[in-house]
Parts: sequence; structure tokens; C-alpha cells
Amino acid sequence: MDQKLPLSQEVARRQMAALFRIVAREGLHGGISNHFSYALSEDGQTFLINPYGVHFSQMKSSDLLLIDNHAPPDPSAPDIDITALSIHGAMHKAHPASRCLIHLHPHYATALLSLAAPELPPIDQTSARFFNRLSWDIGFDGMGIGDEGHRLARQLGNHRCLMMGNHGILVAAETPALAWDLAFHLERACKNYITALSTGRPLSILTDEVAEKTAQQWEDYDRTTDDQQQHLDAMMAVLDVENPGYVL
Repeated sequence: MDQKLPLSQEVARRQMAALFRIVAREGLHGGISNHFSYALSEDGQTFLINPYGVHFSQMKSSDLLLIDNHAPPDPSAPDIDITALSIHGAMHKAHPASRCLIHLHPHYATALLSLAAPELPPIDQTSARFFNRLSWDIGFDGMGIGDEGHRLARQLGNHRCLMMGNHGILVAAETPALAWDLAFHLERACKNYITALSTGRPLSILTDEVAEKTAQQWEDYDRTTDDQQQHLDAMMAVLDVENPGYVL
């Protein structure tokens, strides 16, 4: 993974609060469910995470909880989601370089992950971005409590995106911008695939050579243009007009 300088807590709070509202705007959220986090410390054990009970569309930078996993909070506290502590605490510990975690149950990805033997073949430019770059977990073992977070951390391996069978997706990236860009395009890829399947007609699947070439072009383009940060900045500009007030 490319090394990125960590964000200050102020900037991290601003970008993460914006992410919640952006995800709500795009219809990818679960109301007050699902959780995003950003690790402020090098070991991943001090991180920001959303409190339970605040709707994504109303999240503010000051709402985000600062968690010290060396001295974790009381899991019975009303603003603590125990599944968030379990999954994100384990993920940040196992993958400290992946400072930003996005966990969602988006419509099309979750539908895909509810199929027997789910897959995401490269049928277009968007799905080709993820060619050989997804981890697949088909061992769903309940809501991420107890050891489930550690199991999911192992399943992620050296990829950035985990397809959680019968559950949803988890994206682990170095920055909020990259995590958002991956989550957005992953759900779009799943939507395109499910839509193509719904026609009942044969799929036009790219060759492995073309799919890998396309995936590498995505990566090269991202490195040379900082496309993900521009994507996040553009969405934050939309928020500043439509749904401001996330920085409070």
C-alpha cells in the first residue's frame, strides 16, 4: 500500500463527518447502522468512529467518538455500538496502515453477497477495477460480536475490499478519500452486474488480460491524478450547498 501522511484529528473529523452525509445522500447507508472509522495512531488503536443513534445524514465532526482500544469504553454505553468496537478494533489492530474503514450494507452488493457462490466478473470498466483485488468471505457467523472482528481481519488479507457474504462490504484504505472512492465504485460495479444478470441474456466478460490491464490503469490514474481526493472534495462541495453543518 502507498504510504500516506496521517490526517490531523481536525481534518479527519471533517472528512469523516462529510463521508457519512455523502453516503446518506447516495442512498448507501443503513440509517443509524453501519460504521466508519479513522485511525489517528500508528498502531491503529486510537481511532474515530461514529456513535450509535445518529443518522448518517445528520453526522457532525463533533459527534465522532475518540476510542482508545488500549482502554476501551464500556460497551453498554448508549452511544457505543458493540459490533463497531469488535469489527473496527480488530481491523485497525491487524491492518494499521489502513487508517480508514468503511463498513456498509449497500443494496446491490448485499444482494450479490446473498447469492450462492457470489462473484463479480469483469463485465465493464468499473467491475474490472476490482479484478483479483477483492477478498471474499463466505463464513458469516453472526453480527460482528466476539471473535468475528478478528476473523474478518484475517479474511481481508492484503486487499482493500472485503466482500462479506450474507452481510455487506468492508473497505480498508489509507485515506477517507480512497475508502469512499472504492466503496462508491464497488457498489456501482455490483449494481451493473446485478442489472446485467436481470436481463437473462449472456454476459460479455472481459478477458483476464484486459481486466488486469484495466485494473492497473485505474491504479496508475489514481496515483498520478489524486482522483480519489478530487472525488471527495467535489462531494464535500455539494454538501456545502445542500447539507452544510457537518463541521461543528
